[in-house]
Amino acid sequence: MKKILVSIILYIFLSTNSFGHLEHYSKVKYLEYDLFRNNDLIGTHKYEFLRNNENLTVKSVVNFKITKLGIDLYKYFAESTENYEKNVFSSFNSKTIQNKKEKYVNINLKKDKNKLYIDGSSYKGDADINSMVGTWWNHEIIKAKAQISAISGRIIEQKVEFLGKKQIELYGKNYEALHFKFLSSDESLPDNKKLNTDIWYDAETLIWLKARFVKQGNWEYRLKKHN
Repeated sequence: MKKILVSIILYIFLSTNSFGHLEHYSKVKYLEYDLFRNNDLIGTHKYEFLRNNENLTVKSVVNFKITKLGIDLYKYFAESTENYEKNVFSSFNSKTIQNKKEKYVNINLKKDKNKLYIDGSSYKGDADINSMVGTWWNHEIIKAKAQISAISGRIIEQKVEFLGKKQIELYGKNYEALHFKFLSSDESLPDNKKLNTDIWYDAETLIWLKARFVKQGNWEYRLKKHN
């Protein structure tokens, strides 16, 4: 029975085109996440959803710092804008400052060639139309052939495993969540470049609830507010 349920859920997720079905988020205006490292609160990640008729703009701000004994060891700030026209991805741009080091990425849809073009601090060139920016809020990312770094434009080929439905609790609220694991398809990548992230989406609304990964510590995003 469990295998049948998993198959049905995967069929629903995988039988549609990437970037579509944004109607799941038609009423979402705001998402706010607390960011933890080793279970210490270090910052926030906020999304604002702005609509103009059939067009959607998603603005994102990430801000955190790691301190020890009152000294800032690491500071991070990023802003991004993601645009959709009639439910179709059209562009993305971001600027990131990591300890005074600047990174960026600009992505545009090349309608004539049905490709994406990336101008980023780590990669410049075309990308497959079935790639998707790794901003996590859109559940369609589970179907993407690859995800594109929202920081630098690096393309990461991915495979996604569905780990089942699970009950999770966040800030006193209980959710029935769909649990996915994202892994790099390329096993030859060094460990610090590999994708290895657990993501949970609400089974009813498909809102991103939580993320967890390990990178010089245990990191976790937890949904704090949404409307």
